[in-house]
Amino acid sequence: MYSRAQSPRTAVVVGAGMVGLATAWHLQERGIEVTVLDRSGVGAGASWGNAGWLTPGMAMPLADPTLWSYAPKALLDATAPLHIPARLDPKLWAFLARFGLHATAKAWRKAMAALTPIDRIALDAFDELTSSGVDAWTRKGPFIIGFEGEKESGPFIHEIQQVEKAGQRVPLTRLDNPQVKVPQLSAGVSTVYEMDEQRFIEPGPFVQALADAVPARGGRILSGMDVRSLRHGPNGISVESYGQEPVNADVVVLATGAWLPALAKPLGVKTMIQAGRGYSFSVATDHPAEFPIYFPARRVACTPYQGRLRIAGTMEFRGPDEPLQTGRIDAILASVRPLFTNMDLENLEDIWVGARPVTPDGLPVVGATRSPGVYVAGGHGMWGIVLGPATGKLLAEQIATGHIPEQIRPFDPLR
Repeated sequence: MYSRAQSPRTAVVVGAGMVGLATAWHLQERGIEVTVLDRSGVGAGASWGNAGWLTPGMAMPLADPTLWSYAPKALLDATAPLHIPARLDPKLWAFLARFGLHATAKAWRKAMAALTPIDRIALDAFDELTSSGVDAWTRKGPFIIGFEGEKESGPFIHEIQQVEKAGQRVPLTRLDNPQVKVPQLSAGVSTVYEMDEQRFIEPGPFVQALADAVPARGGRILSGMDVRSLRHGPNGISVESYGQEPVNADVVVLATGAWLPALAKPLGVKTMIQAGRGYSFSVATDHPAEFPIYFPARRVACTPYQGRLRIAGTMEFRGPDEPLQTGRIDAILASVRPLFTNMDLENLEDIWVGARPVTPDGLPVVGATRSPGVYVAGGHGMWGIVLGPATGKLLAEQIATGHIPEQIRPFDPLR
């Protein structure tokens, strides 16, 4: 087994989503032999059907003071963007209690200050991948931000102003005659802004391209590996999966998203991680969709996707493996019908639900556990795609050198 005096030679990364694959890629950059394990396959979790937004300017804490205005509705209205099932679930209610404690302006500013350093390098981390053999693209916006009335735009503009105060640049420009530029918008969308200096991807193809790059550089990706335990021994750390031969390595990275607590909690990672499930589907449009569209008041994000428009939304606090709830798709459709035109909202394709790993304080868990040689990378909430490559780069540096980069110090898994 390797010591702190030397860099590890081999690593196992558990989880083949954006975060896990980016970590694997950057470990390879440092000369470490990598094996990636996943129970379902590449990008099978939250990395496939999300909106694919590379928007560091919006990568902010989920808990904010507005929670107290819309949380009661989430309990009483099954169509609300935030959905909390009415049932006895002690773990969920314990999470919500801690989540609520962070829904203050002071806590939000503290978390935003912690996120800003990694937000600022997020897009450069994508450029490093695409310029070094990952055969995929990122595309600039602008992002179209739509509201049904002027008054609705106030909270979003305030949030962006706070993000800029924390150290980012997020240009917003009022758009005149928005239906000319974006024919998908109905006349009911009266107030529209363009948000610049952000990008988007098609997440499934991008994650697959990243996965293709790992074996092309000598790594392995093994599917059907439902990891159940880790065991230290004379050959390093043995990663044991149900019905499969163990895989040994000097170090192990757990990047299993909403499923992270099962393996990480026994290793001293006490930060709660709750599955915040998002839904998406795609529709055909009469005119080609060119720009991402966001309706902050409805919390619906839309992205051009393989000739169609992907519509994504909701934050549903359920178990990560629970069945898809068709009512959530109906709720998203009901919320956007008054806002869209020139598209077919009856014939849905690519219907999907995925579990995003949400922490109470809005910060990821990235770094070393109490178990020697075992690291975690997760808890990014809605921002695992945009922060995944930067997370992988910074964690690989910590693993290879023993030095913790400043950008991930606030994400200490043992906090």
